[in-house]
Amino acid sequence: MEVKIKTRTGMLPAYETKGSAGMDLRADLTESICLEPGGRALIPTGLSIELPQGYEAQIRARSGLAIKQGIGLVNGVGTIDSDYRGEIKVALINWGQDSVTIQDGDRIAQMVIAKYERIAWKQVDELGDTKRGTGGFGHTGV
Repeated sequence: MEVKIKTRTGMLPAYETKGSAGMDLRADLTESICLEPGGRALIPTGLSIELPQGYEAQIRARSGLAIKQGIGLVNGVGTIDSDYRGEIKVALINWGQDSVTIQDGDRIAQMVIAKYERIAWKQVDELGDTKRGTGGFGHTGV
């Protein structure tokens, strides 16, 4: 599937390996940004995309940044809707104990393109039974 993309830098998101589901997104900065512990920043990527209807771009944390430096996404996973045409920006947070500096060109997140379904609600008085039933968090034990 081809997707239209605009970029200020000419650099496109890229799959780093043949089996990668996500493409790395890079910071597009005029000056570095220091994230103090607990600090948050909205990092521009210089990218805008035109997804087909029925698709979304999921913005996810990079596992290496998360475990090594404590860098994650403020909103857990971000969603870029198919009708959004603005610049993709990544809301980073420093969950770690040390300051982290984000430089221009750093790989800051990953983007996964996913198909989704829109639904219509059917309001009912009862739901079908399952073995799990209403068992919630921790219902299967440790």
